[in-house]
Amino acid sequence: MPRELIVVQVGQCGNQIGSIFWSEALNEHASYNKKGQFDAGTSVLFRNVDTRFSDPKEIPVGDGTAPVKTLRARAVLVDMEEGVVNELMRGPLRDLFDSRQLITDVSGSGNNWAQGYNDYGVRYRDQLLEKVRRPVEHCDSLQSFFFLHSLGGGTGSGTGCYLLQLLEHAYPDVYRFVTAVFPSEDDDVITSPYNSALALRVLKEHASCVLPIANDALIKMTNAMTAKAEVSQQLGRVLPPQSVSPWESVSVRAPGRPGLGRGRKTHKHPFSKMNGIVANLLLDLTSSMRFEGTLNIDLNEITTNLVPYPGLHFLLSSMSPINSHSAPTRGDPKKVDHKAMLPRGFDQLFSDVLSPAHQVINIHPKASTCMATAFIVRGDAAIADVTRNVARVKSHLKMLRWNEDAFKVGICDTPPAGHKYSLLSLSNSCGVRDLLHQIQTRFHKLYDRKAHLHHYTRYMPAGEIHAADEALTSLIAEYTCIEEHQVPPPPKHTINSTSCRPPAAPAASEILRLGAGRIAHFYDHHGGCMGSGAGGGVGDRGNVHWDWLSSVDRSSLLCEARLHELFRARPRPLI
Repeated sequence: MPRELIVVQVGQCGNQIGSIFWSEALNEHASYNKKGQFDAGTSVLFRNVDTRFSDPKEIPVGDGTAPVKTLRARAVLVDMEEGVVNELMRGPLRDLFDSRQLITDVSGSGNNWAQGYNDYGVRYRDQLLEKVRRPVEHCDSLQSFFFLHSLGGGTGSGTGCYLLQLLEHAYPDVYRFVTAVFPSEDDDVITSPYNSALALRVLKEHASCVLPIANDALIKMTNAMTAKAEVSQQLGRVLPPQSVSPWESVSVRAPGRPGLGRGRKTHKHPFSKMNGIVANLLLDLTSSMRFEGTLNIDLNEITTNLVPYPGLHFLLSSMSPINSHSAPTRGDPKKVDHKAMLPRGFDQLFSDVLSPAHQVINIHPKASTCMATAFIVRGDAAIADVTRNVARVKSHLKMLRWNEDAFKVGICDTPPAGHKYSLLSLSNSCGVRDLLHQIQTRFHKLYDRKAHLHHYTRYMPAGEIHAADEALTSLIAEYTCIEEHQVPPPPKHTINSTSCRPPAAPAASEILRLGAGRIAHFYDHHGGCMGSGAGGGVGDRGNVHWDWLSSVDRSSLLCEARLHELFRARPRPLI
């Protein structure tokens, strides 16, 4: 049975990425489905309908041989401005979207998270649920919502977060994968640090997985692709075209603007290429659901294997080769010129995904502790070659000492159109704290001076912004504690403001030196390190203090069980 995905595009950025994603998805399926049949793989993202009826009639997948009539995207489009959505509905993909699954307004959220969340979110609550209900009812086995939005604006961050919480309560068993575009340091939205911090608090609590995307990293990627193309032309080499696609006309342009995106830097940054990189990343992520594979990986396996602790679900993505649009295909998409491929070797794929130049946020994957990693390979790859490269990559990564084999591998037999292989890497790395710290630093430049706060307090209490700051501090502290101590911090009541390490328990030698009375006083004061709740058994690891003891001290303490029983029986000392 196919597992469907519903793409939820919120705000200008989310809808611009979505427009390219859908064109690339159509192009990819058309490249491999020459007969135009509506099969199980196509049904993951699309419906097949007969539009001769006033209410288009659903055509089921059946045995996978039914011809494609009219495809409709499993998508919900939300924006509090009309520009991008209207252009999309007038463009070449207008028949792909059901007008009953769109929500727009005219005034926008004014780059204000609070307005997008507490004003438009509340106002459109019932409509949002109704617009989502329709595509959900058209699914046989819905697996995930895919959110596309940015954190810097008002609608994408504010209304997007409100909708994310609505869907968690309405469909708690459906995964929520969020692709969130983080603003760059020179972003033209002055209030983006506030919006990002407020949104991150919601994403931590209500998303299943978050794929952070940094604008500045995408800019570097597109600049590098442009530079390589120029060098290639000068040297007479052949590289895959980066902006040529059968669906190039889908690059929606706002009136009077030279390209996708909004802001003062539109003339410098090729927004369609930047959005195309994100779109191809999502195609790789969903490839195992849409095509056959030797070792397919499901989305629920991503959350199960890559998120060892709740809330720490920010996954760093890297890909090789870097594609902004599908390469043009003539005839069989698998028969391509191998000289035109980047990289030129299968092993190079695994080296590339560890390179900072291939990360969608500006971090070095080798510099931070990695809790778990997934590799999704596309193409006719041998399991032995994949296993060999995973072992090679493992020696270059800082894995947790107690979980050094935390690698998940998926192999989809169908490569991207125009390429022989591709590789997507998803890593739960402590390096994401650097990105979070940058957001918090920019946040405090405004918050410490109470700048622009009055715009937010019109729609929410001022304490919400302080709570967002505390939540961001806590999230950074959790990643920092894992980086430094290999384990998450203890419960909040044992954390002080300067360290995630709880009060140290005494060594075994100190136990012998102190005597039973003083030991009892120490454990009464610090909450105990060997108790087991009501029973008070020796060596219980449920208490955080026990976990901080060395293995030698643990063994010694267990051997001194008689002392433990002694001070448990004594009354509380008066000293």
